[in-house]
Amino acid sequence: MSKARDYLYIDNSDALSSLCQTLAQRPYIVVDTEFLRERTYRPELCLVQIKQEDVLACIDTLAVPDLSPLIDLLMNTQITKVFHAASQDLEIFYLICKAVPSPIFDTQLAAPLLGYDEQIGYANLVSQHLNVSLAKTHTRADWTRRPLPASQIEYALDDVVYLEALYQDMHRQLTDLGRIDWLKPEFEQWQQPEKYDQPAAERWKKIRNVNKFKGPSLSVIQQLAKWREIKARELNKPRNWLLKDDVLMALAKLQPGNISELSHIRGIDQKSRDRYGSDIVAVVNSAKKNKPDPLPPFVKKNKLDSSDRAKLQLLNTWVHQRASDLKIAPGLLVPAKTLERLIQGDRSDALKGWREPLVSDQLNKLLDGKASLSLSESGIDFCELPAKENG
Repeated sequence: MSKARDYLYIDNSDALSSLCQTLAQRPYIVVDTEFLRERTYRPELCLVQIKQEDVLACIDTLAVPDLSPLIDLLMNTQITKVFHAASQDLEIFYLICKAVPSPIFDTQLAAPLLGYDEQIGYANLVSQHLNVSLAKTHTRADWTRRPLPASQIEYALDDVVYLEALYQDMHRQLTDLGRIDWLKPEFEQWQQPEKYDQPAAERWKKIRNVNKFKGPSLSVIQQLAKWREIKARELNKPRNWLLKDDVLMALAKLQPGNISELSHIRGIDQKSRDRYGSDIVAVVNSAKKNKPDPLPPFVKKNKLDSSDRAKLQLLNTWVHQRASDLKIAPGLLVPAKTLERLIQGDRSDALKGWREPLVSDQLNKLLDGKASLSLSESGIDFCELPAKENG
């Protein structure tokens, strides 16, 4: 349990404006959110924690009627916003104001460049980097509860107190290693609005095995998925509360022509038939008369033969050694899919950017038979072979 800290609890507009004015000239702010999304389509933002040097605050977003000062602060491009695993936090802010905070620094994305596992969790990173064990007592807490217990607030504050320490230390280390600029494209991809705003008409692409449908059945599942998405947004209810994916697939296969036929489909109870039956039937009847949108192009994955698998094992061995020497997570240095592409002859842009000077030349020489690997006391050595003489 963390000891009690001095912090600001922001539950009115004046206090929020004052806090944001204080932070507006700072070079960075550390941010975390607490939210619920089990019962709603859009995540319900309950609390925002902010830390910056001497400022530590919890913003009660359920109590403050206007979050404009906070949004302005987050959108200030002169301030770096620090997160861990930023995607859900960024999604929430995008849904509030249709813009993505930038620039950002994400310690989860930065960690592999210092040798930590990819996708490392916050508690594990704090433990490994700061040697601090975080409590897990409020992992499944109800953040809509008011007043929030003191222990729950302390738990929430842990998420920014130690995150600031991580950021300061990791930023310094990455700068010293000359790697800080490597992260820019990694961060920028999470600042694109399209990450958080998929059109309702494209939601069908997220349904598993949708590529098995064709003709009228494909058109039906596409239009039902669109209808479900629009209705879920309108009602602010989870899409699966309306119709689960397996029910959409059953509807696409059976294509009921009237409400009574819906009773034959498992997963549509009487309440759902009463509420949405006429809409569902109308969508089905309309969709099956129209041509479906084309399926995304299917890229056939060529299987590796035994020779290719041997090459993959060899290259992977060297990549792990190289990653260990550089203190970079192997999967970040050279992703497994990239190795497969190289083995199958695709060297066009497999290793660009910061990776190219670190591994590209060696991997190409291994593939071209111009280098070999040997065992030594220090590990695995990369050895260039003498050029073959012509004739």
